[in-house]
Amino acid sequence: MSVTPKIISTLLATALAASSATALAAPVAKPTVAEAEKFLADADARLYKLNTDSARAGWVGSNFITDDTEAIASFFAERYLDATGELALKARRYNGLKLSADDARKLKLLQLSLVFADPKEREQYATLQAAMNGAYGKAKYCSKKADGSDQCLALGEMEKVLANSRDEAKLKEMWLGWHAQSPAYKQKYAEYVELSNKGAKQMGFADTGAMWRSLYDMPPDAFAAEMERLWQQVKPLYESLHTYTRYKLRQTYGPDVVPLTGPIPSHLFGNMWAQNWNNLYPLLKPASGASAFDLTKVLEQRKTDAKQMTQYAERFYTSLGMRQLPASFWERSLLTKPRDRDVVCHASAWTIDEKEDVRIKMCITPTAEDFTVIHHELGHIYYDLAYSKQPAFLFHNGANDGFHEAIGDTIALSITPDYLKKVGLMEQEPEKDADIGQLLERALSKVAILPFSYTVDKWRWDVYAGKTKPADYDKAWWALREQYMGVKRPGPVDSGGFDAGAKYHVAADVPYARYFLADMLQFQFHRALCREAGYTGPLHRCSIYGNAKAGAKLQQMLEMGTSKPWPEALKAISGEDKIDGNALLEYFAPLKTWLDQQNAAFAAAEKK
Repeated sequence: MSVTPKIISTLLATALAASSATALAAPVAKPTVAEAEKFLADADARLYKLNTDSARAGWVGSNFITDDTEAIASFFAERYLDATGELALKARRYNGLKLSADDARKLKLLQLSLVFADPKEREQYATLQAAMNGAYGKAKYCSKKADGSDQCLALGEMEKVLANSRDEAKLKEMWLGWHAQSPAYKQKYAEYVELSNKGAKQMGFADTGAMWRSLYDMPPDAFAAEMERLWQQVKPLYESLHTYTRYKLRQTYGPDVVPLTGPIPSHLFGNMWAQNWNNLYPLLKPASGASAFDLTKVLEQRKTDAKQMTQYAERFYTSLGMRQLPASFWERSLLTKPRDRDVVCHASAWTIDEKEDVRIKMCITPTAEDFTVIHHELGHIYYDLAYSKQPAFLFHNGANDGFHEAIGDTIALSITPDYLKKVGLMEQEPEKDADIGQLLERALSKVAILPFSYTVDKWRWDVYAGKTKPADYDKAWWALREQYMGVKRPGPVDSGGFDAGAKYHVAADVPYARYFLADMLQFQFHRALCREAGYTGPLHRCSIYGNAKAGAKLQQMLEMGTSKPWPEALKAISGEDKIDGNALLEYFAPLKTWLDQQNAAFAAAEKK
C-alpha cells in the first residue's frame, strides 16, 4: 500500500532544481540567524502551498485519467520539485549558524534532496526516469501460440500464472519471459545512476546511495550496519521457514527441480520476485492447526459494502480514543470503482491540504484482504491527521519512511479472532491449535520478504557507489539473493542481463529499505502497545481494539511527525530507541517451534 502519491516533504522527495549554476557559489555576505529564520518560514509556506496544489492535481489525475489531467498533474508536481531543489541549494547558505533545534532540523530536511544546478541535466534525469517507468509499464512477454500467432502477456497476467499454476515448465517460462524485458532499459539505468550520483555529490553526498542512507538520522555507514544487525536478528526464523518451504516444494516438484541443499529456483515461490510466498499457502498449510473460518465468505454473505468496510476500520481507530474521520472524507474519497471511467485502483491514502482534507482512493471489495488493507490505509490517514497539528509543513511526515507503512500494519496485527468476535464478524473463536495456520500464512508475507527488502537496496548501494559495474549487475544481484534469500536464477546469469530492473522499485528508483524497516517496526509497535494495554498473553493473539490507553500512547507518537529524529519517536511509543527484531521473533515464536519440528521430521525421512 502506499502513502499519498503527492510529494509530501523534502525528506522523501527527489528534487530536481532549475537553479542557475551561480546558486552553488559561496555567498558574499555572512548570513544571520534572523535571515535564516525568515528563509525557513518563507520556504515552509511556499512548499505547503505548492504541495497542496500538486496534491489536488494528482487526485484529479488519478481519478479522471486523461492526457489532459496527466499533463496538469505533471505540471504541478514539477513546480513543487523545482521549488524544493531551489530551496535545497539556498538552504546551504545558512549551514553553521546556531539555530533553534526545530529550525536546525528544518534546515537539514531541506537539504536531503537530489539537486541539479544545470537545467539540461535536470531534463535528462527526468527523461531517463520517465523512459524507464514507461518501458516497465509497457513491457510484455510474447510467445508463439500453436497456430503461429503471437500471444503477448502483461506482467499482471504472468503474475496470475505464477500464483496459481503448479506446472514447473510454465512457471519457468513466465519467469524468464518477464525478466527478459528489463535489459531493454539497462543502458538507460546505467546513465541514470551516473547522473543521479552527480546530483547527490552537488549536495555534499558521496553518492545517491549515501544520500538515501542519510535520511535516517545517522551516518550512512551506521545505517548500513544497522540494517545488517537487524537482519542477523531475524535470520534464524527466515531460515526455518525457508527449510520447511524447501521440503514442501520438493514434495510438489520433485528432487530434480528442488535440491536438498543450496538455493531454490526463484520461479517456484508463487511470486515473480519470490518476495512473498502467500500463494504457496495451499501447499504449505499444516495438516491440522488451520482455521476453517473464512472472513471473505462472511463479508459477502452480509453484503458488506465499501463504506461499511471502511466504517469497520474507522471504528477500530475511534475505539482507541481517536477522532472520527472528517465529514469531507466520506464526501470526497473514492471507495468503489466507478462505472463510467478508468481510475488507478491501487489503494492509497491522501492528505490534500495537510489539515482536514484527507481521502482514500481504493476500489474496495468485500474480501478478507481488503478488510486488512482498509485498516492499513486508515493508518496513513490517522498519521496525517495527527501530525497536521505540527506548525511546520516540513514536519508533516512520518518519523522515517518505514514508520508511515508500519502504522497501518500495526493495526492490522490486531485483526485477531478476538477482534472479529467483538465486532460481530465471527461467532466463535477457533481452537488455539489453529494459531499455527494463521501464523504460517502471515509469515509467508511478513518473514519471507525480509531478505528481499534488505537486498534490493543493498544491491543499489553498491551500484551507486561504483562497486558494481553494469556488466556485473546480474552477477551481484544473484550473489546477494543466494546469500540472503537462498534462491537462485532458474537460468544462466548473463552479463547483459538486468534482472534487478524487472522489479518496479528499481526501474522507478524508489528506495526499498522502508519496507524492511516497516516490517520490523510494526511488531515492535504492536508489542509496545499490547504491553501498554496490560496484555500478557501470546503476542500473536493480542488485539488493542477498544483500549484507550494504548491509543493514547500511539497518538502521542503520531503527533510528533518528523519534528524529531526517529529514535525519539520510537522511544515515545516503545520506551526503546533502537529497532528490535526480537518483537517479530516473539510474535512468531510458536511457529518457529513448529517449523523446526517439521524440518527435523523431514530431515529424518530424507535419511531413510
